[in-house]
Amino acid sequence: MANRYALRMERPHCWTVFDVFTGQRVELKQQSMVGLNTHDVDAMVERLNGRDVKRRAKADRKP
Repeated sequence: MANRYALRMERPHCWTVFDVFTGQRVELKQQSMVGLNTHDVDAMVERLNGRDVKRRAKADRKP
């Protein structure tokens, strides 16, 4: 299963989280995930992809 979320470097040490399927940057709680440092962005992408895997698995189980 492909990861839905990935990183894009905007400038050195400044990252954006984006949706691989749409190409759009991610927004959480009405805040764009832009300008994040390396530590923050790695954890964010890992959490988002984990949630997406669970969401897709749940959707696959529905009749």
